Amino acid sequence: MNRQTDYHSGLDDNILNPLKITILDFNRFFIRDFLQRINIIPYYFKYYHFLFHFKLINLLFYLIYHMKKIILATILIYPLVLLAQSIGVYDLRTEQLSNPIGLDIQKPRFSWKLMSDQKSTVQTAFEIIVATTPDFNKKSIVWNTKISTDQSVYNVYSGNRLLSNTSYFWKLTVWDNHGNTATESAFWHTGLLNNEWTAKWITATAPGDTSHEAFPSPMFRKEFNISKDIKSATLFISSKGLYEAHINGKKVGDDYLTPGWTSYKNRTQYQAYDITQMIKKGPNAIGAILGKGWFKGEVGWVKNAGIYGTDLGLIAQLEITLSNGSKQTVNSDGSWTYSYGPILNSEIYHGEYFDARKIKEGWSASGFSEIWPSVKLLSDNTSNLIGSYSNPVRKHERIKPIELIITPEHDTVIDFGQNMVGWVSVKASGKAGTVITISHAEVLDKFGNFYIENLRRAKETNTYILRGVGEEIFEPHFTFQGFRYIKVQGYPGNLALDKFEGVALYSDMKKEGVFKCSNPLVNQLQHNIQWGQRGNFVDVPTDCPQRDERLGWTGDAQAFSRTAAYNFDVQNFFAKWLLDLAADQNQDGGVPHVIPNALNPRSAASTGWADASTIIPWNMYWIYGDTSFLTRQYPSMKKWVKYMEDSSKNYLWNKGFHFGDWLFYSVADDRDGRSAVTDKYLIAQCFFANSVQIMINAATVLNNASDVHYYQDLLEKVKAAFRKEYVTGSGRMISSTQTAYVLALEFDMLLPEHREYAAHLLVKNITDYNYHITTGFLGTPYICHVLSKQGYADVAYKLLLQETYPSWLYPVKMGATTIWERWDGIKPDSTFQSASMNSFNHYAYGAIGDWMYRVVCGIEISAPGYKKSIIAPVLSNSLSFASSSTITPYGEIKSEWKTDKNGVDISVEIPVNTSSLIKLPTINMSKIKSNDINLSNANAIITDKTINLNLGSGKYTFHIESEIK
Repeated sequence: MNRQTDYHSGLDDNILNPLKITILDFNRFFIRDFLQRINIIPYYFKYYHFLFHFKLINLLFYLIYHMKKIILATILIYPLVLLAQSIGVYDLRTEQLSNPIGLDIQKPRFSWKLMSDQKSTVQTAFEIIVATTPDFNKKSIVWNTKISTDQSVYNVYSGNRLLSNTSYFWKLTVWDNHGNTATESAFWHTGLLNNEWTAKWITATAPGDTSHEAFPSPMFRKEFNISKDIKSATLFISSKGLYEAHINGKKVGDDYLTPGWTSYKNRTQYQAYDITQMIKKGPNAIGAILGKGWFKGEVGWVKNAGIYGTDLGLIAQLEITLSNGSKQTVNSDGSWTYSYGPILNSEIYHGEYFDARKIKEGWSASGFSEIWPSVKLLSDNTSNLIGSYSNPVRKHERIKPIELIITPEHDTVIDFGQNMVGWVSVKASGKAGTVITISHAEVLDKFGNFYIENLRRAKETNTYILRGVGEEIFEPHFTFQGFRYIKVQGYPGNLALDKFEGVALYSDMKKEGVFKCSNPLVNQLQHNIQWGQRGNFVDVPTDCPQRDERLGWTGDAQAFSRTAAYNFDVQNFFAKWLLDLAADQNQDGGVPHVIPNALNPRSAASTGWADASTIIPWNMYWIYGDTSFLTRQYPSMKKWVKYMEDSSKNYLWNKGFHFGDWLFYSVADDRDGRSAVTDKYLIAQCFFANSVQIMINAATVLNNASDVHYYQDLLEKVKAAFRKEYVTGSGRMISSTQTAYVLALEFDMLLPEHREYAAHLLVKNITDYNYHITTGFLGTPYICHVLSKQGYADVAYKLLLQETYPSWLYPVKMGATTIWERWDGIKPDSTFQSASMNSFNHYAYGAIGDWMYRVVCGIEISAPGYKKSIIAPVLSNSLSFASSSTITPYGEIKSEWKTDKNGVDISVEIPVNTSSLIKLPTINMSKIKSNDINLSNANAIITDKTINLNLGSGKYTFHIESEIK
């Protein structure tokens, strides 16, 4: 139980405390700052053991203090104290963001991570001071709390009511169980917490031709004057469509495709930018360019532009605090003007048409002389504007091309060596009016020609018209492409590879997961999984990034969500998307196939797709330990389960449209039943039960006892209906497919006496297909997990390492650099699957990554957010080495194993403030050697297969001697 108290650490505190305060202050404000500037602290904390124990150093200073040589001691010896301090605190976050701007949450939560060279380190207390000034003077403090707890995540602010557009600074001090302390500071800036928008929505009068093929991007501007020096300035801005903001001739921020894609009719995000350094005393100017984006452009595989609205709009509110404390506000209103410039058309699917001859120099700077007409005001209100706390889309890797190709059809093609999402930066010099066209493709056909049939209607083409002034650099603004190859037409002069650069564009997710092993094909598979995630996590989890679709398919997202969270930090990414799921959910509880819903409202309620409403919130809670996923989404979760219950008869859900096990293995002209067709209603009943089980879990976490009882009763009835309808008396499934047995076993649909037989039949099916996978989107995420749990890990490894179609490594052998939509997107004869649906950058089948982390290397969660974990690697003779790590809410967790003729070496790393159960694959204690712990005192538990050790944080290595000599 937490308690409010004061804390200090050290040996004989009553004696040492006066001196320690002096030393700690010196550390925090002088030496620490100096060493951080020269990058000593992070390097030392990460790689080296500290020299002395802090308590002994305290005692040394106590003696020096009473010898009245404190100054000399501080100067000569205190650097050693810094190095001896055995705990550090880092990665301070407010609502999982680092120093966020524009956070519109009244009670934000604080989280941090700890580092220590001492094993079994646990936080015992923390203190947080929140103030409105960085010096934390007494008058500025709005909250001060000291709590005895090990909780280092999601600590809720409970101080004075927060003010809008205000910077808050928080200073954190932590104590650990070894008597050490550490202090660090961070800040956040609030948004418009109470909808204090005084700005108006503005728009432009459309030019003569506003057809889909020609819709120039409007440009808005406003000049303003500042009479005094500036203390701070914050820009709050949003748009209907996409915007790019400018201040005094420079782009604001490094975000792209803002304000992002949401359920616009319910939620439109705004962003906030600190522009203090961009404006000045005297004349200034603000400007913005708009693109159609998802709001007005085409969305979906039909020509349905403008489903959210017809008028592009801008709202901007610039809040300035002057040096004398007075305020000045610059709002979008009727005084703004507009024009049209070089972006003649910009469409997400079709690309951008940019005429550099129409650039208006200085249009967003003061003193611009061209006279523009006044804007129109829109009647829209600001009630649905919300602050953005998700990951903004930003530029990431910049990729150099690897080859210039002249195809058999005489096209000039550049290969970037990696299927990616973003755009190409082009440098060119030539005469004014020269037209350069860049077309994009994922693959070349079997003859080596540029292949774009799988793009369907999407043009994926950027056109640049040169201005004719020196070397010009072009990048698009309001579009993105999925590609590995580009076809270049009209380039002036000699085409050199160094004039082209690929720019990867995706949500700013921190990479957190690493997996590698002794098999290079599996390593490439991991590479493909992560690049597939990069390319499809562009503000929403899309299915594909290249053709005329790019929608937030719910089935793909739920299948991949656990793997996604191993690879990257997707906590806020999914939090934002799930809120749109709830907003777009139908009144009857049906969840649309895509979120945000750009399709017909009736396109909803398919099993395994709509279950994203239950599966993803639970996965995110379990992985991040963040109960807000459940509290926010619980009403939506209940609505979906109620829909299934209402759609069933006698608790059997056997009606409605379902995608089923999408893109399962299918044989053309199948006359002997080799296609792996699984009854769609069998699948629906399994996912019905799984979502009910999740409701039991969620209601338990949320202490909703009545719901727990209700759903427990419902679950029994749903499973009984399943067994009556789909299982024979001996335990055989009516659909004898891999997916049928996998789902029945994974979701615990069978009687206990039938489980072993069902696992046997699953393995028999796999061997009948010569160890090939036949599952589709719904069966694939679970198949290797089920095999491992049922004692068939060797079969799971054979599936992972299978190199021929259908398998995970078949695309790798065919040269894939991302995950394909189909198992055989490119057939063994190098021809293609159906062009109407053949993406080479999907991520659903990349769900195998979850098994690679959790089973091959054995990193498993046993308490929400990895507060407790299990590390139980499952070894295989087919690999000699495997290593994986991921960043948890508490820090990095890692597992690595190597085998040779002498035995097995296992290394693990457990984050500070957590513990882990290590399961070593032997039952012979005498065969285990470790330099890190005394095994005789480790309270090891011997099971029938493993030796289990409960360990606290730290790095540990074990050697298990070979049983065979």
